[in-house]
Order: sequence, then C-alpha cells, then structure tokens
Amino acid sequence: MDEQNPIQAVIPWLILIRAKGISPRRFNELLSEFCSPSNITNAETTELKRLGLNQDTIDSIVTPDWKLIEADLDWLTRSGNHFISMHDLSYPTLLGHITDPPLGLFVRGQVAALASTQIAIVGSRNPTPGGRRTATSFAEALGNNGITITSGLALGIDSAAHQGALNADARTIAVLGNGLDTVYPEKNRELLEKIIVKGAVVSEFPIYTKPLRGNFPRRNRIISGMATGTLIVEAALKSGSLITARFAMEQGREVFAIPGSIYNPLSRGCHELIRNGAKLTENIEHILEETGQLNTIVRQANQTSDCDGDENQGLDEYSKLLLDNIGYEPVTIDLLIEETGISTQLTVAALQNLELLNLIESLPGGSFIRKN
Repeated sequence: MDEQNPIQAVIPWLILIRAKGISPRRFNELLSEFCSPSNITNAETTELKRLGLNQDTIDSIVTPDWKLIEADLDWLTRSGNHFISMHDLSYPTLLGHITDPPLGLFVRGQVAALASTQIAIVGSRNPTPGGRRTATSFAEALGNNGITITSGLALGIDSAAHQGALNADARTIAVLGNGLDTVYPEKNRELLEKIIVKGAVVSEFPIYTKPLRGNFPRRNRIISGMATGTLIVEAALKSGSLITARFAMEQGREVFAIPGSIYNPLSRGCHELIRNGAKLTENIEHILEETGQLNTIVRQANQTSDCDGDENQGLDEYSKLLLDNIGYEPVTIDLLIEETGISTQLTVAALQNLELLNLIESLPGGSFIRKN
C-alpha cells in the first residue's frame, strides 16, 4: 500500500467511491461542503439528506458493504498496488483541474509515472495496418523525446501506442474502465504486465468492477485529463476516441489529429476534428511545437526547488503572472484566465507548477488560494 495512505485514512475514500448512485462531480461538491471524506462518512443522516442525497446513497455511506471495503484493503496490501486520493501530493495535478476529477485512482506499477509529461494516443479498435504503424511510430518517437504515452489498453490503436512507448523504453500509462483485479481485454494481459514494469495501470473503479459500457466515457476523461494533449489516430465519426477528444477540448488541452484518405471511413473522425480546430498532425514536431511551452512548465513543476531567497525566483512568466493574481481568497481558474489573458492550456500547466512548488493550494470545485 502507498505509505501516504494509512489504512484509517483510506477507508473513508473507499466508502465514498463505492457509494451508490452518485457522480464524481457530486462528490467533489460534497468535499467542498465537508472538507474531508471522513466528515462525509461521519455525517448525520439528516445532514446528508438535507444536501439532497437519496436514501440508497445515504445508506451506502452510513452502512457500507464492509466485505467489499475489506477486499479493497486486501488488494492494496499486495506489492505494487496503490490508492492515490485526490488529496495526495502524488495525484496527477493536471487531472485535478478538470471539472469532475475522480476521487482517487487505483494504481498498479510506478506511481511516479503519473507526474510525468504525458501525451494521450487513442483511436480505432480495428485500425488499418497503416494506422497501427502510425500509432506505434508516433508513440516511439514521442517516448524517445521523454514523453509518457497514455492510452486505454484497448485493442488496435491503443495497444499499438503502448507498444511504441515500450519499444522506446519509455513510460506508458494504461487507464482502464474496470477494476484492476481483472484485465480487459484479456488478449492484452501480457502487454499490461509489461506496462506495469515501466509505467502504470490506472483506474478510478474499485476491484470487482466489470468493464461495463458506461464506464468507458469516464475512463476517457481521465486519459485526456492527465495529458497535455491528445493525438487521434484513425477514428470513425461515431467513435469513443472522439469522446476522448471532446473531453480534451473541454479540459483546455491540445487535440491533434492525423489526416488520411478521404475514402477511408476511419479518417472521417480525424477530419471532423481538424475542421473543428484540432491540429493537423503529420509528424511529432507538430506535437512538440504546440506543447513545448506546456512541457517546460510541467517539467519545472515536477522539480523540487531548494533555492533560497525570493519565492518567485526561477518561475516562468506565466506562473509569475498567475501568482500575482492569486490572493488569500479563493479564485476560480476561469477568473484567472479572464484576468491574465493566458490560454487555458498554459494556465492549467502553470497552476500545476505553483501548486507543486507549494505556493498555492487547490480547493474542491476548481478554486485556488495563495499559501504564503
């Protein structure tokens, strides 16, 4: 188990994650109200009812299924298994800035991979041979440039992207739509085990959660939410990959799409994205040039500073400007963007920098305050 998560501290998070009929966004609202998960699990029934929770949800919080909680705890005692709550320092900062971040992440493998600069690569489960080669080569090239490749472990483009990163001996992260006690798809078991050695396998779903259809859009928002940008390689017009791209756009991240033949139905989703503002992408330079400023800020955010003197010394210009606009009263990311004129993408990355440097604190609901 992660040393930052003693048993007693983890249990309230597990209770909330397993509570019935409530969304991550609603739980974030509750955390804003109660400040900590233990305050929610210890609240009076009348208080929970006053906040609009239905009886089934209240019952699952007040009288949780302890057999399931004990199973989660047993899973966490096994080597290489972790739970990272949204209050942990190792929780991916970019993910924490989306509108509905997961309460926590179950992780197999290297937790440190979550803090690395990531590009998501997703696409068709039934790609053309050319599409598969493209995904592999882009992932390998990006990996050789120090970028972690994040995807969903699905057959097709996802698998090719993970394999490309492994070919480069680079980190890769697989985000699943089921509990980490099972592998889906089963055909990718060997690939999953390789990913764990170098990177991580992640899910917001506790063990025994089956790979149900409704879980995958939630999975997709995590894929895009952890990454500075998302690359789409071959996608039909009605495709889960386009859902990931839409999440990325809503989260203020870059979207890249590889064009293809007008006669290939798997190119139509990419062409639609390009018409709607995605970056037409022919080589990795098109990705690196767009994310260069973002990557510089994220790398700075993941470095520990031991400099003395002015707390602002060494900050990039975006971080300095944002810090000047954050006081001791909560301020939202939307207001910061309006006040500074900095793009959403650069704002998110710079806020990660400031938070990891312990200069600001993020609050539930997407607000920030200055710490010193």
